[in-house]
Amino acid sequence: MFSKMKTAERELARIIRRDEGAPIKEIARRVGVAPSSVSRWVRDIRLTPAQEQELLRRNPAYNRQLSGTAKQAANRREERIAYQDDGRRLALQGEGCHVAGCMLYWAEGEKDRNAVRFSNSDPEMVRFFVSFLKTYFDLRDDEIRITCYLFADHVQRQREIEHFWLEIAQLSTQSLCKSYVNVYSKYSQKKRVNKLPYGTVRVTVTRTRVIQSIYGAIQEYAGFKREAWLE
Repeated sequence: MFSKMKTAERELARIIRRDEGAPIKEIARRVGVAPSSVSRWVRDIRLTPAQEQELLRRNPAYNRQLSGTAKQAANRREERIAYQDDGRRLALQGEGCHVAGCMLYWAEGEKDRNAVRFSNSDPEMVRFFVSFLKTYFDLRDDEIRITCYLFADHVQRQREIEHFWLEIAQLSTQSLCKSYVNVYSKYSQKKRVNKLPYGTVRVTVTRTRVIQSIYGAIQEYAGFKREAWLE
């Protein structure tokens, strides 16, 4: 009988911790057991970042219990939230170039947490997107990187193509990363459909403040909230 009761209490404690992220002492009070028992029962349950933040808000002493890694993760998440807030404020200005740049990234960009990655083959689209980055984020050339993706028949023109994209983006050679060549498959018969004369290019900015500002603006413009972009 005693064992069955303990099992039920343990399962209830785990459910409360997992679903609500409640503090150890609160769980102990609700279940009617010692905090030491709850601590032992739930030690393997990982809280979500949102639950960690709520524990910090409700119980500042919990901050002292967090490991160094957890503290850093919580701090980084707060930074991402602040950068999204910056983006929301930019969105409220309603500038056409900013709206277009953010919507273009929403449609075409990779959804990474800490880096902007935008790939395309349209020169005017690439020109506009790089201009958007420079206008709203005050980036140096060496903070904006471009990588060319070429086909085998581009190899003889590699330097020409690389300089073409640098000119389109109005960037210096310090922005250029190593190009990649997509060799022909043995089944392709060395034919490509819908040939791209300059291949494709990827624009990369490894700055958390930039991508999170864009995410904040997208959410403000479109009227939704997406936690996944913070995690």
